[in-house]
Amino acid sequence: MTSLASLHHRDGHLGWDRSIPPVLEVASGDEVELTLADCFAGQLTGDATGADVAALDLDGANPLTGPVRVAGARAGDVLAVEILEVEVGKTGWTTLIPGFGLLADEFPDPHVIVSDIGPDTVVFGAIARLPRRPFLGTVGLAPAEPGHHSVIPPRRVGGNLDCRDVRPGVTLLLPVEVDGALLSVGDPHAAQGDGEVCGTAVETTATARLRLTVRAEVNLAAPALELPADVEPPGGGRFVTTGVGPDLYEGARAATRAMIEHLGRVHDLAPADAYALCSVAGNLRIPEVVDAPNWVVALDLDTSVVT
Repeated sequence: MTSLASLHHRDGHLGWDRSIPPVLEVASGDEVELTLADCFAGQLTGDATGADVAALDLDGANPLTGPVRVAGARAGDVLAVEILEVEVGKTGWTTLIPGFGLLADEFPDPHVIVSDIGPDTVVFGAIARLPRRPFLGTVGLAPAEPGHHSVIPPRRVGGNLDCRDVRPGVTLLLPVEVDGALLSVGDPHAAQGDGEVCGTAVETTATARLRLTVRAEVNLAAPALELPADVEPPGGGRFVTTGVGPDLYEGARAATRAMIEHLGRVHDLAPADAYALCSVAGNLRIPEVVDAPNWVVALDLDTSVVT
């Protein structure tokens, strides 16, 4: 029987630091419910303007709920974070922050689009109607390197991946670098495209329910995702590997290498055959390209094609 514990974002922190004491300890297999602030820490309202964006205190941005210590997790293990539910708020914000984003040099002025988030649809200002697609922008573990680390760039232990597949029905696999794993979560989104090119998604608040399980038998170099057959897009069960770092080409190589290793470990494919399969059945994409200095490249493969 699993237990359910709850944490609020007031029980949280800014940035990553292995020395931050956990505010909750759970056993492997337990569920947790986390109340998450938006990435602006409540600084914007439903009538926000560009002037409000210009006045943002970014030192308090990207607050995290946690850390959660998972008993029995050891450095070298993998923490499986099963996303059970993500219930987002009713208002969302997409901003252009001066100096941030893929085309920051071409869009220097602060700007905001306020969205109304419904049960199925996101009304994106007066511009568009989008499918409501909640996910968690930041899910990560404490890094082994001592000291304080910014929450902005993603890492091999996860963090600000901004990968829209970290959504209900999916299991995120994270390499553990410190005993207890020390999981923290934040940055919920109601919708986002791959890349998050302007630097923000439909940023909002959320309540998330997760199941945390230690997998001692798995070794990963970077985050990966398990997507069951009933998660869009349609098809069989999918597996997603990632490459996280400052070079997109090397990230693509790392994601491909990780998929080859997965296909060998789980499906007993020879490396050359797995490499060829990645070329004909894998989809290489960029979930995040704005959180300097590290970017995220993903290789997405429908594993049901393997005979």
